[in-house]
Amino acid sequence: MQCHICKEETDTFQDEKSGITYHWCKGCEYIFKDPSCYQNIEEQKSRYDLHENDPEDEGYRAYFQRFLDFVLPLAGKPETVLDFGCGRSTLLANILNNIGIECDYYDPIYHPENTYDSKKYDLILSTEVFEHLHDPKAVFTHLVEHLEEGAHLALQTQFHPNDEKAFKKWYYHKDPTHIVFFRPKTFEVLATMYGCEVLADNAKNMVVLKKKK
Repeated sequence: MQCHICKEETDTFQDEKSGITYHWCKGCEYIFKDPSCYQNIEEQKSRYDLHENDPEDEGYRAYFQRFLDFVLPLAGKPETVLDFGCGRSTLLANILNNIGIECDYYDPIYHPENTYDSKKYDLILSTEVFEHLHDPKAVFTHLVEHLEEGAHLALQTQFHPNDEKAFKKWYYHKDPTHIVFFRPKTFEVLATMYGCEVLADNAKNMVVLKKKK
């Protein structure tokens, strides 16, 4: 099967415990579950509804603050920000608004009315979204189109261990809504394709890209 990202032919392996087949691109280090495992939007929502994201919870606030502490020093002084795929919570946008940075938010399930089609942003954030996407390349392209020149895209998603044995023991792919998995190299490939550069990654779950002028 072809890689969704770079179109190279993938290798295949199976998780013996779940019976799920995975396709692994050795070129861009992207792994995806077999499409037969993909869930429709109603099935995904039923799982997302179980998430308990209390904006008053100190741990939940700290989770977003760690992301911002990594991103903002790299992104300069953004005046306009979009939180793409925010889920039910608008906490990340609220944190930014409270420090004087205008932040819109959008989620196709919980906030579909918040359209941004006519806008471009200095910074787009997306936390724990990309692992759910049926077509991450198309979404990446879409987000880059909504960046101003010289603006930044910051993503958070767990980077897989790039080893079959370790991958099978990894907790992250066990969530049925997590269907695609990345490495920093995957985002380097995407950046090259769409006129961006990778500024930094934390080798764990965060990457910041810049749209070239």
